[in-house]
Amino acid sequence: MTTETVNQINEEILNSPFLQELVRQIRAQDSYGFYRNWSNELLVKPYVISKEAKRKISVEGDVDPVTKARIMSFYRAIAAQIEQETGLISQVVIDLSHEGFGWALIFSGRLLLVARTLRDAQRFGFDSLEKLLAEGEKMTQKGIELAQKYTEVAKV
Repeated sequence: MTTETVNQINEEILNSPFLQELVRQIRAQDSYGFYRNWSNELLVKPYVISKEAKRKISVEGDVDPVTKARIMSFYRAIAAQIEQETGLISQVVIDLSHEGFGWALIFSGRLLLVARTLRDAQRFGFDSLEKLLAEGEKMTQKGIELAQKYTEVAKV
């Protein structure tokens, strides 16, 4: 595979609706304009962490604020995509202990759309952009299906 082909594939992935929403969520949290001149690729780069790099990240101590923000942006992107598709307001709750264990929940009304256990949150990331996209789209689609199936519960 040539470098040009890889760049084209990365460009297609970066232009996917989910990653575009993820970029919007990251930029929305940037109140000081720090990321104003950053490319979309540079913004999503911290989500890609190789297995070797993950092993080097210590799980001792608290989860740093940057990692917490990255986790929150990921789940907010899922919630926003569910909202766009269903018209139902979706909320995100992240309950994370100082040790890096907890939950990520997305709900609408009284309906729980996404529930994920978080372990070793200090190491939150994906092996590749493709895996980031696949995981985000999978959770989004399951949330949409639940919202459409149980609309009455989600509207309450």
